[in-house]
Amino acid sequence: MRVFVTGATGFVGTAVVKELLGNGHSVLGMARSDDGAAKLAKAGATVHRGDLQDLDSLKRGAAESDGVVHCGFIHDFSKFAENCAIDAAAIDAMGETLAGSNRPLIVTSGTGVLQPEEPGKAITEDQPQPNPSPFPRQSEEKGLAWATKGVRAMVVRLPPTTHGAGDHGFVPILINLAREKGAAAYVGEGLNVWSAGHRFDAAKVYRLALEKGMAGARYHAIAEEGIPFKDMAAVIGRHLNVPVVSKTKDEAAAHFGWFGHFAGMGNRSSSQKTRDALGWKPTEIGLVEDMEAHYFAK
Repeated sequence: MRVFVTGATGFVGTAVVKELLGNGHSVLGMARSDDGAAKLAKAGATVHRGDLQDLDSLKRGAAESDGVVHCGFIHDFSKFAENCAIDAAAIDAMGETLAGSNRPLIVTSGTGVLQPEEPGKAITEDQPQPNPSPFPRQSEEKGLAWATKGVRAMVVRLPPTTHGAGDHGFVPILINLAREKGAAAYVGEGLNVWSAGHRFDAAKVYRLALEKGMAGARYHAIAEEGIPFKDMAAVIGRHLNVPVVSKTKDEAAAHFGWFGHFAGMGNRSSSQKTRDALGWKPTEIGLVEDMEAHYFAK
């Protein structure tokens, strides 16, 4: 299968490109820069120049491929709503190109935009994103709408922390906050949990969904259902040699700033339906082990 991958030079996208190429597929990878193009070519992918705001380029990439994996997103939280609108337009451009072809379109979302339906209950693949959602990112709604228009549209949900070498997401943010504040903090008793998964395991979910996923399905790239936030804070505190402290909700707002919502979030999530449907089995190391081994290199 010839697969058009947006975000092909990003943290998850590079893992997806590697996974696809290693399993007999060819990749048309989108690159914005000369450096990104060179890295894609070195990996063995065909380079497609463009970006998420170049809708004509997105349409050409989709038209030239047997399927699309949409990993791209502009991660600038100062312009989050604007970037969500760019994402929505990009999905529609590619969906329009694929309409009526039954070719796959895999859109990336996350369990972090969901709340458990009942306290302590795991978020499952069957739980839809709320509509209206308190979050402006509507990748799922936009993507799955094309399932009724002759596209094998699916969603892969990533956990709050998709970890691995080169991570620049939530865990590095927590580490940098601890360095800045002189303490690794958690909210209350720190028993709220985050689900997690390694980027190479996540890449396998994308590939398996391309090969045998069902239109309208949501798949969870969740290797670990729930890791207590306090456990992550303890690793950070030990490696940075700073105290590990509890914060009230009010104190947490001052300590974490905009990240306070995520620090107090409970996000236990299941991937059992994904494992059953796709035959997926995560094999990479877990989050805490990965943190211990790779996140504090001198």
